[in-house]
Amino acid sequence: MTRLSALILLVVTVAFGLAPLVTPPFTGYDPALFPVDVGRPAIQPAGYAFSIWSVIYLWLIVHAVYGVWKRADDPVWERTRLPLTVAIGVGVVWLWIAGQSAIWGTVTIWIMAAGALSAFLRAPTEPDRWLLSGPLAIFAGWLTAASAVSTGVLIAGYGVLSNVGSALAMLALVLVIALAVQARKPRMPVYGLTVVWALAGVIVANWGDLPLVAWAATGGAVVMLGALVLTLRRE
Repeated sequence: MTRLSALILLVVTVAFGLAPLVTPPFTGYDPALFPVDVGRPAIQPAGYAFSIWSVIYLWLIVHAVYGVWKRADDPVWERTRLPLTVAIGVGVVWLWIAGQSAIWGTVTIWIMAAGALSAFLRAPTEPDRWLLSGPLAIFAGWLTAASAVSTGVLIAGYGVLSNVGSALAMLALVLVIALAVQARKPRMPVYGLTVVWALAGVIVANWGDLPLVAWAATGGAVVMLGALVLTLRRE
């Protein structure tokens, strides 16, 4: 069974990496999907931040290939495969879903985040630090931020909170989740650094016209970096 689950994960991961080649590019939810036009969503990072996906795709494919080749029957790897397969499997069709519905796009990205976080928390840091824990950390870190971004865009677009209010609320949510997760995985800073990367994208996107959001994201990044330093020193 372990070999089969490793093979399934490999197939799903390859499909995940190929999905952007067959799905129209996603550059944010269509404003026409929302009753309130907020213009540029304040919680959405600058475009360059999304380049991290190339690293995520490649690292996950390396993880899946190595898992079949060398760790197919390893119980340590096996316990991460089900939640990771769920997260990646949903990711295969997420680009299409997000292009059709912001609500379902948000629901499904939270499913992805939950699966990625579960897999990451189940993975020991040693052995296979850079082939097991590392790729799961970057995937979980980005989805922690991305799920909050999706939620922030949704609640602003439906007028639950203002554009700035939703951004501030989601920045707080990201920080709470990230600090809690990083505290449980102090020896894998890739997770926290990925969250900082996303926060840096929010800073860049808002520095000119929404300084309150930019400063809030700056504060979150400083707190996250401080937590990383403290946890690594304790280790």
